[in-house]
Amino acid sequence: MTTSAKRILWEARETRVFSAAAWSIGDHHGPWDHGTIGTVYWDGPEATEGCYWDLASLTKPIVATAIFSLIEDGLLTLEQTVGETQTNYADDGSMITVGQLLTHTSGLPGGVPLFRTCSSTDEMLDAVRKLPLSSPPGERCEYSSPGFILLGQIAEEVTGQPLNEVVQDRILRPLGMMDTSFGVPFHERAHAVATENDPWRGHVVQGEVHDENAKVIGKAAGHAGIFSTLPDMERFAHAVALASQGEETEIIGCEAFRLMTSLQTGESKDRWAHGWMIAGDHLHGRSAGTRISSSGFGHTGFTGTSLWVDPSSGRYSLLLTNRVHPTRHGDSIENVRIRMNDLAFAT
Repeated sequence: MTTSAKRILWEARETRVFSAAAWSIGDHHGPWDHGTIGTVYWDGPEATEGCYWDLASLTKPIVATAIFSLIEDGLLTLEQTVGETQTNYADDGSMITVGQLLTHTSGLPGGVPLFRTCSSTDEMLDAVRKLPLSSPPGERCEYSSPGFILLGQIAEEVTGQPLNEVVQDRILRPLGMMDTSFGVPFHERAHAVATENDPWRGHVVQGEVHDENAKVIGKAAGHAGIFSTLPDMERFAHAVALASQGEETEIIGCEAFRLMTSLQTGESKDRWAHGWMIAGDHLHGRSAGTRISSSGFGHTGFTGTSLWVDPSSGRYSLLLTNRVHPTRHGDSIENVRIRMNDLAFAT
């Protein structure tokens, strides 16, 4: 299988889909196949197993798992409203529930470029709280990064901890993900895989968060910003695959996990669980490929990352790339994801 996976990724690199990629394919028993190809940036040093990858929105299911850990401990409920934890939240959104934020049914709009008008943490978070709803809470699905920014703020409010500590205590430390964090230490940035030559910043982004809203927030945010290595993400993927088989893990109980990863949005054009998308022929699920079961769940990241898990087999497919290097334009990563996932979930 290594040869097949490596061939798919080298072919993609040759057509400049990305400069580097890492992958892991395995199941609830552990990885079967993994590796790294390419260079940290075009004409740069070779990418290694210890390189840091910007997970982008693959941050969301990690944060969602931490949120469910808080629910297990009785610090939150799915029915709890924004108004109960965020006293300065705009009136029209005060009745949004934690469950609606997790399933992208809050009515909050999708990708809003708040960084264009906000220049500080306080300005950004205040702008998120004041965003007008695009639909009444619970009425329809709209994938919303501001919704996950708000979830991060709720987690901080109910724990009295910064979000990075919540995630560290509840996900990263229990799984031994010691090289995973929001952002990369300055002295390690040369080991981060480069992302975009960003016109807003005026330089190639390497070791700092690609998402502009997260950059302005300047601290851990619920929607993007976690950096990780291949071995660390294998630990997370293995734990999720294990939990998909009804096994207890260090991070979440069986019943909470089952609820977290079960379909919540019915016949919507998008199919969402709590913080995880469900596989299928729809906007956010088709990249899971054609061989994953209808109960498969996962998430993608704008920088070219993805993780998919199939509970019917206990298999997982993890892909890390820098498809936004040096430019975000182009959609060739979709075909690469489908080919890799079809390889991983083939019977």
